[in-house]
Amino acid sequence: MKRVFFVMAATALLLSVPGQAQKKNDKRAANYNGGITTEMMQQMKQSYGGNASDKALRNIMVTNSPAKLALNYENSTAFDSHFSNRVESKAITDQKSSGRCWMFTGMNVLRNKAIREHNLPADFQFSQAYTFFYDQLEKSNLFLQAMIDTYQKPLDDQEVDWLFKNPIGDGGQFTGVANLIAKYGLVPREAMPETYNTDNTSSISNLLSLKLREDGLELRTLAAKKGVTAAQLQQRKTEMLGTIYRMLALTMGEPPAQFTWQQKDAKGEIVSTDTYTPMSFYEKFAKTDFSKYYMIMNDPTREYYKVYEIQYDRHVYDGQNWRYLNLPMDEIAPMCIASIKDSTMMYFSCDVGKFLNRDKGFMDVNNYDYGSLFGTTFGMDKKARVATHASGSSHAMTLCAVDLDKEGRPLKWMVENSWGSSYGYQGFLIMTNDWFNEYMFRVVLEEKYIPAKYITMLHQKPIMLPAWDPMFSPEE
Repeated sequence: MKRVFFVMAATALLLSVPGQAQKKNDKRAANYNGGITTEMMQQMKQSYGGNASDKALRNIMVTNSPAKLALNYENSTAFDSHFSNRVESKAITDQKSSGRCWMFTGMNVLRNKAIREHNLPADFQFSQAYTFFYDQLEKSNLFLQAMIDTYQKPLDDQEVDWLFKNPIGDGGQFTGVANLIAKYGLVPREAMPETYNTDNTSSISNLLSLKLREDGLELRTLAAKKGVTAAQLQQRKTEMLGTIYRMLALTMGEPPAQFTWQQKDAKGEIVSTDTYTPMSFYEKFAKTDFSKYYMIMNDPTREYYKVYEIQYDRHVYDGQNWRYLNLPMDEIAPMCIASIKDSTMMYFSCDVGKFLNRDKGFMDVNNYDYGSLFGTTFGMDKKARVATHASGSSHAMTLCAVDLDKEGRPLKWMVENSWGSSYGYQGFLIMTNDWFNEYMFRVVLEEKYIPAKYITMLHQKPIMLPAWDPMFSPEE
């Protein structure tokens, strides 16, 4: 009893002395600082035996891509291009070396309708260069105005820091398409064709970013000066935007205020020759009530049946932020099917690079067996991948087909891509329903394909999310 009492008393005394227990833990930690020790290295080396099999595998892998070696031969026969329901698609577009997939996708939805309704040639396109010019100008204004709005915050504030990291870019999403077209209209590609710098956006984007950061610092300094009025700030901002306009006009051409265009039918015969403004052309060939389009998303890291909005995730300062309703995948698919059955394409985005067989344009979770190749497992589900930055929406395309079984359940889907007609399956990508569930994130649907209960949810007050949330990087 005395011995037990002594131990208990000693323990109590130790715990009662500040820092004693911590010092004991620190002493233990001092023996191992978190680095790789010699003992650890010896243990790790045992995982690579260096036997004949390992050496043979190493000799193959050091000169080949893991994707090439992990291609699942047993899955190679799963590719099938038949679809029970398909919206007739026209000529494939090509965004070249640019991040404008969001623009091509949104405009392809409108283009498909225009071709069908006005009997236009299959290769008809709205000018992406025209819309991109105003996208870059509007994004520049969004950044500069944000510099004025946030001038009282320090440079290392997370919001200000994010703005300087992302002054402008060529990526985006559907609300950008809607806001830009509603404000500036559309023109045919002949009225403002692509240039080197619209096809290859990195150089001009870097220069615009450099100039905007310089201007942003100046505006913050000016706004902080005593006595400076809002009118003076707006005047200086307008002068800065004049420089941006000049840079855009020199590299992309100046957007037409008016143009003459020959309308041809599907056979290439001239139907009419008329003069249009961008807005009159839009109203005749693509007039759309964008308020009837809604973004539905599957983000398993957040609560379902809630509406979310992303700060600064817009293209136009006086436009709308990206807003969406978060739903489970099994509730999104029926709406997509309804739209396809009614011959209506949709804006669609996904994590395009995951398990993509680039030669066939086929996406399936069984395309590559990396586990067997490396003798391990890759077992995260969609929620875990999103939460750990392992997956997120990276590319927008136009959802145009679904293959249904006898019970009406989807087997596979197809999208019209904007990487040219030689990529994938004749310019399209085909995905199994398993892949669709794992790597699809966003779809934009017309109101008539969305059940009333979801429309009611869409009108709830949105939960605002920060612009730097990793799930909400723009599609490229």
